[in-house]
Amino acid sequence: MAQRAVGGRSLTFRWEHRFEPGLPLYVQVSRGAAVLHLSGHHGDCTPGSAIRIAAADVGELHRELTAKPYPFLKPGVEHMPWGGPELALTDPFGSRIIFYESKS
Repeated sequence: MAQRAVGGRSLTFRWEHRFEPGLPLYVQVSRGAAVLHLSGHHGDCTPGSAIRIAAADVGELHRELTAKPYPFLKPGVEHMPWGGPELALTDPFGSRIIFYESKS
């Protein structure tokens, strides 16, 4: 599929599936080595969930996101006492997507 910008990020949409028009969408997106399966089907997950994604450079991700002219997405970077920096985003369903940089 094609590259599309979502929330200021460029993602590759690999495939999507609907059983028929009007039913929930199931899609696979990726960026670099990160691959996500996103589902709108009832019961697939709980709104308010969290996912953690390792990032090579949280600071660079932060600069990329904040450079976009998107007024509702201006995340900060927090340096966690148990490791490196983290950047947290909240999707429209209240789920958190946390990018972290490991200090190993």
